[in-house]
Amino acid sequence: MNKYNIAEEKEIDSLLTTDIYFKRTVEILKKNNVDKKVYAEFTSSQSRYPFGVFTGLEFVVKMLEGKPVTLYALREGTVFPFYSEDGIRVPVMAIEGNYIDFSQHETPILGFICHASGVSTKAFLIKNAAEDRVVLSFGIRRVHPALAPFIDRNAYIGGCDGVSSILGARAIGKEPQGTMPHALMLVMGEERAWEAYDRVLSPDVKRIILVDTFSDEKDASLRAARLLRDRLYGVRLDTPGSRRGNMEQIVREVRWELDMKGYSHVKIFVSGGLDVDEVKRLAKAGVDGFGVGTSIANARVIDFAMDIVEVDGIPLSKKGKFSGRKQVYRCKNCGRFYVRRYNETYEKCDACGGEVEPLMIKFLDRGKRTVELDSVDSIKEYVESQRKYWKEKVM
Repeated sequence: MNKYNIAEEKEIDSLLTTDIYFKRTVEILKKNNVDKKVYAEFTSSQSRYPFGVFTGLEFVVKMLEGKPVTLYALREGTVFPFYSEDGIRVPVMAIEGNYIDFSQHETPILGFICHASGVSTKAFLIKNAAEDRVVLSFGIRRVHPALAPFIDRNAYIGGCDGVSSILGARAIGKEPQGTMPHALMLVMGEERAWEAYDRVLSPDVKRIILVDTFSDEKDASLRAARLLRDRLYGVRLDTPGSRRGNMEQIVREVRWELDMKGYSHVKIFVSGGLDVDEVKRLAKAGVDGFGVGTSIANARVIDFAMDIVEVDGIPLSKKGKFSGRKQVYRCKNCGRFYVRRYNETYEKCDACGGEVEPLMIKFLDRGKRTVELDSVDSIKEYVESQRKYWKEKVM
């Protein structure tokens, strides 16, 4: 085992992170000369979220590329309901091939999409609550360091405008964003630290000053504004929970005084233990931006499961599941989802009569890519294009 007790790429690809019972299953099937072709779907009955943002597909494609399997999936970044208008679980992905050839991949594949989709979904909900305010992903200190780029990639796709980690920013092709730690004021003194931050750092780094280390937030905000003047981009409030009081009132007071003293250009950022409800209230109070950590980085995963729904061309499933291949449709007008048998023709939305579009795309054909993967920014743009359908949905 390596120094940090993490699985390396070659170990994941060698299926050392799979559940042992899948390896034993393959052993049993081979010794009994059973090698059947199956079609398996990935769905979720998740109820902790009002909907899901499907991410992690890129990693599944890379894992299965070159294997003798065919992969179908919704486009990465699709915002989907867990159940269609018909009351059927919405498949986000499906694999076709001999079961022996991909059964041991089930565990890591689920890990990719369950974790990624959970992070992206929570980021989407946070951004809904923030409306047009800036949201930065500050959560890498709450997860294993090896996961930093994975967390930040999926937080960015889901709705965050930027990320704090160096490697996470590199993963999305952006510059890392952040402010300053309390430690800088503690070791240098407050105003000396503010002045040094302004003097030392490159001009392209936004001057967002932490103003709650020692004194009242209003007083400190005005002192920072007088010190940096037009160079001050914003002030950040990160008051410890034991002294917080009514943060909404603090924000309103700081905003009022900054405006009264001629510093209306200075923005207010808030961080520290924020989740959907807090972000929604503080956005209404006048906060311009949020640093959100734990609630996104440690978001509940979406509990996808893989289920066989066809064996050797015959529809077959366990109880509680719907057998047979399916196609997922979305109405171009109202955004409603429908699930239909794969060979069934479906053209008009039952609710509004609008045109529907099929969403399941073939990404791999016997291990060969059939379409190019989207860039991170393309996925993010796709997510944002769907927000209008889910804007009012809350946890």
